[in-house]
Amino acid sequence: MSTATDQILEQLKSLTLLEASELVKQIEEAFGVSAAAPVGGMMMMGGGAAPAEEVEVQTEFTVMLEEVPADKKIAILKEVRAITGLGLKEAKDLVEAAPKAVKEALGKDAAEEMKKQLEAVGAKASVK
Repeated sequence: MSTATDQILEQLKSLTLLEASELVKQIEEAFGVSAAAPVGGMMMMGGGAAPAEEVEVQTEFTVMLEEVPADKKIAILKEVRAITGLGLKEAKDLVEAAPKAVKEALGKDAAEEMKKQLEAVGAKASVK
């Protein structure tokens, strides 16, 4: 950056909100532009449809073990071993480290089914 732009940037940082608002109005008048129109147009274009489409195209889900009640720990441990194929020590470490991912890159139906299996034995689980 040049020295001139550095100086302008430092001056902008010291403006109050009222002064910044006045500056925007002056720039709009001087250059015949509007600061509001591009922002509004971008919000309309990308605001409503894009996030919904992203959610719909999510194809891989992660099953998270959120919470393990102490009195249900053994049953949850057995279920985690059955789901993951982990050994006893690895499954125990996973259960004790909750919240922790149990399985990643699953289809939606498989992830929902796994969540139901974990909840059936007393765990709190979620799909992300």
